[in-house]
Amino acid sequence: MFELLQNEFLPDWFEYPAELLELLTNDEVDFGPWQLLQGKWLNIRHEGLKQRYPNLHLIPFARRLDSDDVACFDVSQKSSSPRIKIIHDFASVGWEEREELDDFKVWLVEAKEEAADWD
Repeated sequence: MFELLQNEFLPDWFEYPAELLELLTNDEVDFGPWQLLQGKWLNIRHEGLKQRYPNLHLIPFARRLDSDDVACFDVSQKSSSPRIKIIHDFASVGWEEREELDDFKVWLVEAKEEAADWD
């Protein structure tokens, strides 16, 4: 079984996308350069992002293996389908945002396309 962030760290309105939960349930966690976060490493990355970028409201869900990029739900605004921000973790404040995507489904399509070219 997988472990995600405890409810105390999530906005009341936030729900993880069903597609993400299904991937984790099926242990489909590696997509080429991307790896879904869970358990200890999810908690460590979440805490680190809060400390490094206190003005952002992010819930990380994947890390890129070949860089410090982290895919996160942007929970700064209530939404049934939060936007995705790709954060270049450890960058100076103001230089961390690399990309923004409409939602998790868009991120997943891109991640799978990148995975096809990864090998």
